[in-house]
Amino acid sequence: MTRWQLHADSYAQESGRLSRERAHLLAWLAALHPASAVITPAVRAGHHGSLRLRLMAGGQQLSWAVRPDDLALFEHVPFAEPAMEHPVGPCTDEHPEEPGADRDAHIRRHTHLLALEGTLLGVPTRRRVGP
Repeated sequence: MTRWQLHADSYAQESGRLSRERAHLLAWLAALHPASAVITPAVRAGHHGSLRLRLMAGGQQLSWAVRPDDLALFEHVPFAEPAMEHPVGPCTDEHPEEPGADRDAHIRRHTHLLALEGTLLGVPTRRRVGP
């Protein structure tokens, strides 16, 4: 029993660390998109009190759940009520809590285009080391 409790505790610590790292990365992403990033309440039924980070990237609205515990990381992001018009567009909360395949594919395409743009503009990149 003790061994399993150690595994569970280790998993809980790692999960907490990854959740906090995710929040830091989302806050950074919001800082890179200041014209469109907003924090809104989730408007889907059953998500009362939940918050969402919304922003536009590559011409598409993207959103992620934000835990209230992590809200201090998003002080640079304006708050918008769902009924308010803001740069991201109307808050329909059509995006699920977990990343969907469509959003993931859009992020991969957008990342590829940004990397390609850097290559075309002659931005030096580091060579990969190793196999």
